[in-house]
Amino acid sequence: MDPVLVILLLAMAIPFLLVIGLPAKPLKWFGQVLTRLIVAVILLFFVNLFGAQFGLHIPINGFTAVVSTVLGIPGVLSLTAIHIWIL
Repeated sequence: MDPVLVILLLAMAIPFLLVIGLPAKPLKWFGQVLTRLIVAVILLFFVNLFGAQFGLHIPINGFTAVVSTVLGIPGVLSLTAIHIWIL
């Protein structure tokens, strides 16, 4: 798609959404989930970075990202415990 066309569509969509109104609740929910997902992946990255000294590696994939997003720090700790004791 032509970049000029994309910019034109965005330039037309923004005033339209401002006039009509945009439902804030779904966007707020999506933003919170996206923020939690980013924090969870960064936390997994740091666990892998510091855990490499001890032979600890938790792969960053969809499953581990979802577990750490939903459960937070206890999710990362449970993934670490699973890696240490089961795998």
